[in-house]
Amino acid sequence: MADFEQQTLMLIDDEPAQSRLISALAAREGWRTLVVRDSETAIATLGTRQGMQLGAIILDQWVPGDEACTLIAELKSRRPALPILMLTASASPLLAVEAMRAGATDYLVKPVSPERLMQALRMATTREAPRDELMPLTEKMPSNPDFDAMIGASPTFRTALAIAAKAARGHGPILIEGESGTGKEMLIRAMQAASPRAKAPFRLLNVGAIPANSIESALFGHEKGAFPGAFDRHVGALQHADGGTLALDEVDRLPLSVQERLLESIQRGDVRPIGARHSFRIDVRLIAASNLPLKDMVTGGHFLADLHEAMSGVTVQLPPLRERAGDIPALSRHFLAQIGEQPGLREIGITDGALALLTAYDWPGNVRQLQAVLFRAAVFCDGDALTADDFPQLANMLGEACNGAVNHHEAIGVTLYTPDGNLRPLEEIEADVIRLAIGHYRGRMTEVARRLGIGRSTLYRKLSDLGIENVA
Repeated sequence: MADFEQQTLMLIDDEPAQSRLISALAAREGWRTLVVRDSETAIATLGTRQGMQLGAIILDQWVPGDEACTLIAELKSRRPALPILMLTASASPLLAVEAMRAGATDYLVKPVSPERLMQALRMATTREAPRDELMPLTEKMPSNPDFDAMIGASPTFRTALAIAAKAARGHGPILIEGESGTGKEMLIRAMQAASPRAKAPFRLLNVGAIPANSIESALFGHEKGAFPGAFDRHVGALQHADGGTLALDEVDRLPLSVQERLLESIQRGDVRPIGARHSFRIDVRLIAASNLPLKDMVTGGHFLADLHEAMSGVTVQLPPLRERAGDIPALSRHFLAQIGEQPGLREIGITDGALALLTAYDWPGNVRQLQAVLFRAAVFCDGDALTADDFPQLANMLGEACNGAVNHHEAIGVTLYTPDGNLRPLEEIEADVIRLAIGHYRGRMTEVARRLGIGRSTLYRKLSDLGIENVA
């Protein structure tokens, strides 16, 4: 576990089974959990010696004797710097809005996976991690599984989408690589929706969210009595996806022993559950996603070369957001349009000054972090548009370098000058303007052509002449 000043967690929950589960999960990373059953005890505990050592609070949405948001506000007023995570059975954005306005740091939807809980605690309490507006939310807003919803006009991103769109129409295995938060899960769902198996069974298994000792069972299944605790027969993801598609997210976290079994299943076209006497024939298309380059893992001996080859019939590389900063304005407007449709929120714009600030940041959490930052800012914004003032921590981190950036075209993704101070060639500037327009109008090429004052045929000719990848 990271070096925290305090490692005591207060859990406000009156469900014994859930309390035991969360306490056990937190203990894996060194947290000692203090369980309290109601709001009055929680408030009183803050003033005790144990309460002064708290590093975080997890609050179940249903709290006897008080409303969750009212309790969050009360706890926050007494201990403003203490991270508060809300645990809820509802995925409603409205509840997230209310909790955040009351002072919650993050929210988690039940049943919460071990990795998701640990990630939320780490992000909330690690001193080096960005706080408040820069911290990614644990839960994400739902998105449409559609290539058109993948916003961006940078050449590397459009190339990745074009490869993915073509591969989706085939039947072979696909490997998607990219940093966490670049949109791999969204791309998986878009590819599934565009594939010949779109209406066949589909299973998405996040390897990182499953305890290491349970991954084999989750994939292959097990028979009753196959091991201690196997009280019932369990059908694994491979068998569930028979005739359809299995997506393995964070495949780089597969233990080597499971990699060997998975390779055997792929090669033989069958699956044998743990404890079973015979195998079952399966026809499964595999889509794998990795946060790390698997070639490097193969070189380091952490991933089987044959398995890498078996699952990488086509490889799609999603670039990090810092390598396509010109897409940030279009992404920001797209996310704000989505956010404005959520219950409890409203349509809101964004100024060039705010876009300049967002474009200058390197976004270690990538597109997912940008979405969360905009969501937080929109929750607390009283005006009709987000300004640079709505991102105070970001402004502080970047310093004075971004002040006045709104007066330059670079703020919206078009650079006019080369590093030596000379103007860039007109052809390069024109290409950047077209990319910006494609992103701004979300790939609607008729609208792009109309706004640029040219015909569609002229636009497509320019795309070809300038070497700009078209929409997938």
